[in-house]
Amino acid sequence: MAEIHVQHAAELVGRSLGQSGLRDRDITVLTLQRGTHVIPNPYDRHVLEAGDRLLCFGNLEEMRSMIPSRRKRGRKVKRLPKDPIHDAPAT
Repeated sequence: MAEIHVQHAAELVGRSLGQSGLRDRDITVLTLQRGTHVIPNPYDRHVLEAGDRLLCFGNLEEMRSMIPSRRKRGRKVKRLPKDPIHDAPAT
């Protein structure tokens, strides 16, 4: 089971559940959440919109493959000062 969040730039936006190809990937949509409305067992004719959340059951590897890859962040290395840092002498 996994929740899929439909992003603004996702290829699913504007497609119906029937046209989405999810069933072909062995993924069944259990609920469709749009804003505050939850649609249990949505029909194939429901058109997906950006921001929808789909509670899905099925092939976990297929669901993972739908997650867009993220750019790896480079390490941020801080340069050390040339002179050692000492505490100020106590007075």
